[in-house]
Amino acid sequence: MKYGFDNEKYLRIQSEHINERIAQFGNKLYLELGGKLFDDFHASRVLPGFKPDSKLRMLERLRDRAEIIIVISAIDIEKNKVRQDLGITYDMDVIRLRNEFIGRGMEVNSVVITHYNGQSSSIAFRHKLESMGIRTYCHYTIEGYPNNVALIDSEDGFGRNDYVETTKPLVIVTAPGPGSGKMAVCLSQLYQENKRGIKAGYAKFETFPVWNLALKHPVNIAYEAATADLNDVNMIDPFHLEAYGKIAVNYNRDIEIFPVLNALFEGIYGENPYKSPTDMGVNMVGFCMSNEDVCCDAARDEIIRRYYTALNKMADGGCNESEVNKINILMKQAKITPEYRKATVAAKVRQELSEVPSAAIELSDGTIISAETSDLLGPSAALLLNATKHIAGISHDVKLIPQDMIEPIQKMKVSYLHGKNPRLHTDEVLVALAMLSEKDENCRRALEKLPELNGCQVHSTVMLSEVDRTIFRKLGVELTCDPVRKVKK
Repeated sequence: MKYGFDNEKYLRIQSEHINERIAQFGNKLYLELGGKLFDDFHASRVLPGFKPDSKLRMLERLRDRAEIIIVISAIDIEKNKVRQDLGITYDMDVIRLRNEFIGRGMEVNSVVITHYNGQSSSIAFRHKLESMGIRTYCHYTIEGYPNNVALIDSEDGFGRNDYVETTKPLVIVTAPGPGSGKMAVCLSQLYQENKRGIKAGYAKFETFPVWNLALKHPVNIAYEAATADLNDVNMIDPFHLEAYGKIAVNYNRDIEIFPVLNALFEGIYGENPYKSPTDMGVNMVGFCMSNEDVCCDAARDEIIRRYYTALNKMADGGCNESEVNKINILMKQAKITPEYRKATVAAKVRQELSEVPSAAIELSDGTIISAETSDLLGPSAALLLNATKHIAGISHDVKLIPQDMIEPIQKMKVSYLHGKNPRLHTDEVLVALAMLSEKDENCRRALEKLPELNGCQVHSTVMLSEVDRTIFRKLGVELTCDPVRKVKK
């Protein structure tokens, strides 16, 4: 994989910058953490070299000065909202996040349930957390939030919320996903701290959009594509431009809410320490790109991946047409089409020639490998075998898994498990490969090359099963699929 991001530089200057912001506010800062903390795969895809847990590794440098509040919305608890990348509900992710933080030596202060109105599901979740010894607080829905500033900044607004006692200079406020109410928790704590005579500040730590890159930079366009379902729009920050005469990029929700935040800060402190939404941020990612061309190429790939993801969701009935149309417009702004990805073109060419579902992968050295459906293997399973053979220097004519081993597995799938598809999936192929590797040198060599697929681009001309998607995700392969369930020969 080609790298375009200096991760060590990022860890150093980002922690230094946050320390400076803590000092700015008298040694007490509430830091709203947007995006993913230790599984930020979007950032690692568009900024090759950025580690998915970079933000957490950076905060580990501040662990002696930091504690964490995890926020979850009662609305998300009620809806059993699921994190699509992990396949678990938000309430379960709260517990997962807490365990991950503690395992990294970070102090978790508590959990705050926002938008609370006495929902039975939230009461049950609170009891569950407290039975585990986890301090839990409730913040209530405020009518007219965020525009009813007079009510918000009063004893019937923020004053009604539970006060979370904190002791460290840095309080990190995070959540399983967007819309959880992190900012409201930070502002409520500022109100409560001010009542107690404690000076505290607020800052926002969000990786995207990157404020010091151009508005239509591929990395920023990729962020818009990633949030197309939320209808986020990157914009020039007008408050920053007016205050400093400098162009900075932010997104619509922060810009739209800034006048309200300004009024809230003035209500709490008498003045707002920030002149723009960009001022509130502490993100230093834009200063750590070591090869901008590599990042631009990766971002263009990400835009196309998001396009195919939206198409697949629409094919499943879970996405409206506006999301697809928006990403289509973003591709035009980035001056690309789906054919920008070499793997996409190769898979479609293979299908045209074979007239059966096909798949292709672009390896780290630019080599394109393709495969097609056969009576024994699906296209993704065949592709894994072809790719690992190529990397290991094994002749394409060599059959790693003999037919007499595949056929009993097929019989079991159809005759005993009542499946309709006898072909082997990727997980079944890898298990067979692992079993054979004990005695077969070629199988062992092929298996050892699996880590080299990390970061490679794959396209399938049909939508893959969840099993195949999961295997590719675990291998670190970036997958796209045409929104087609089956192509007949």
